[in-house]
Amino acid sequence: MINVGIAGLGFMGMIHYLAYQKTRGAKVGAICEQDAKRLAGDWRSIKGNFGPRGKKTNLKEIAKYAELDEMLADPSIDLVDVCLPPAQHADVVVAALKAGKHVLCEKPIAMKPADARRMVATARKTGKLLLIGHVLPFFPEYRYAYKAITNGKYGKLLGGHFKRVISDPVWMSHFYDVDVCGGPMIDLHIHDAHFIRLICGMPKAVHSVGRMRGEVADFFTTQFMFDDPRLVVSATSGVIDQQGRPFNHAYEIYMEKATLLFEFAVIGNKPTLAMPVTLLSANGRVTRPKLGSGDPIDTFAAELREVVRSVRTGEPSSLLDGELARDALILGEKQTQSIVRGRSVRV
Repeated sequence: MINVGIAGLGFMGMIHYLAYQKTRGAKVGAICEQDAKRLAGDWRSIKGNFGPRGKKTNLKEIAKYAELDEMLADPSIDLVDVCLPPAQHADVVVAALKAGKHVLCEKPIAMKPADARRMVATARKTGKLLLIGHVLPFFPEYRYAYKAITNGKYGKLLGGHFKRVISDPVWMSHFYDVDVCGGPMIDLHIHDAHFIRLICGMPKAVHSVGRMRGEVADFFTTQFMFDDPRLVVSATSGVIDQQGRPFNHAYEIYMEKATLLFEFAVIGNKPTLAMPVTLLSANGRVTRPKLGSGDPIDTFAAELREVVRSVRTGEPSSLLDGELARDALILGEKQTQSIVRGRSVRV
């Protein structure tokens, strides 16, 4: 049994806690949180933009720490699950790795590529696993796409277009702060940057056009350029004035023998499946596969099962590896540079 210490009891810390309840092979043995009420199990102040609201929770069997150093000194903890604000990720992850713990850290890996590189280097030096919680490949729609691409059944990947657009998140006071949240590039688009890196490898260059809001990219479209000229990949992401559609994500993925379509949005506060996952085969057949549960806790539990597998075997995860997350952050930096400079930027 892998004993987990969760660092940070905000919304994502709570979601991870709930997902561990559905994950064999791991249990939450400790929690580190400075809010005394939350540390005592009163989570009624916790809420997010998906999943359940917090409630009173029995933490009787769980060790409680107000200071991170105390939890890191606990010899029973095998894995530290970092659910703190992104600006704190780098230093906390490095400290946990140096304390001899494996680490799962929520996305983004860090705010700056230099910090991401430091985190990856520390994992190598300590021999501990660094896993970054990019959950998108575990959503049923993206998991299906990943398997369709990697099993080779439909031939070589030829490219695709990805979309992830939200309304202005006025409820997030630091969303456009380059040092706290990083705006749409780091908080939103990084999901698709990670997925593109996962299925296509690292581009050699990017060309982005879009609008800036201060120091962060606000709305943009990017062409990713690869050594293989047949691989044509693009993405659109950011914030627009669409308060009646607070969230929208979609993809079209092109393979030699099939095309995959998907689009989901929230319209007027109602989930709207504009295009269920649809496979268009080269022979004209149209297939809509049956997918797994869309429950967000089940999705995070699937991610945690991959974490358990990786820690048990000692093998880095092909889906959650820290180097993939570092590369996704680097892509965001290069895309922003491309918008500002008005030209293509080498990666």
